[in-house]
Amino acid sequence: MLIAAIVALGVGTYSMRLGGVLLGERLKLSDTLQRLLPMAAAALLAALAGTATLMAGTEFAGLARPAGVLVGGILAWRRAPFVVVVLAAAATAALLRLAGVP
Repeated sequence: MLIAAIVALGVGTYSMRLGGVLLGERLKLSDTLQRLLPMAAAALLAALAGTATLMAGTEFAGLARPAGVLVGGILAWRRAPFVVVVLAAAATAALLRLAGVP
C-alpha cells in the first residue's frame, strides 16, 4: 500500500510538472495573477513552517521548538552559515528541553 501511494504521488507530481511545460504557452495569466503567484507560494511555505513550528500532531509543541526556530530565523536573517543556523536552533531547543521547558 505504501509503495502504491509513493508511485501515485510520483506520477501525479511528474504529470503536473509536464502539464506546466506543455500548457505554459497556451495558458495566458493576467499580469495581476502573475504578480500574486510568487507571493502565494511564499504564504503557503510560511503557513507550513508556522504549523510545523507550533504544532506536534494535534497539540501545541511547547515553547522550546518555537524558541529554536526563532534563534535559527534570527541567525539566518543575519546571514549566518546554514550549518550554524541549524546547529544553533537545535541546540537552543535541546537545551530548553533539558532545562524542563516543554
